[in-house]
Amino acid sequence: MGGLPNIYLKAGEFIMSSGPACVLTVLGSCVSVTMFNERLGVGAICHALLPRKTGGGDDFKYVDSSILQMIKAFERLKISRQEIEVKLFGGADMFQAEAGNYWLTSIGQQNVKTALRTLESENLRLLASDVGGRSGRKLYYYMHENRVFIKRLKK
Repeated sequence: MGGLPNIYLKAGEFIMSSGPACVLTVLGSCVSVTMFNERLGVGAICHALLPRKTGGGDDFKYVDSSILQMIKAFERLKISRQEIEVKLFGGADMFQAEAGNYWLTSIGQQNVKTALRTLESENLRLLASDVGGRSGRKLYYYMHENRVFIKRLKK
């Protein structure tokens, strides 16, 4: 990736940096939220597996707590919410689930809805998103430039 440090972000992980780097992650029903502050050149990304944290466990496995922890990390740097640029990716319907005659909401859809609700309740504005669909995504996030490139994965 052009001589930049390459970082592979696994499910349940988070990274924040002000240095140049390309973060690669692969998303199915999981979602990644990116946050960026132009003034300090700080970028962050998480890879969350499930919608809501209901008990113990690692915050970054869950969409809602991942977003809240990312906000706290930016606030520790004296970055206000109004200065945070947010993007959302993933949440594909990788598998259809059916119970009787009722279609269940997929984990991917739940992850996207939870992310959107959490961002709205925290007064964060979503600048871009690429969510849903039936296929996974390979995501390249250039943290220092807040650029995202997506490659759709074939089933």
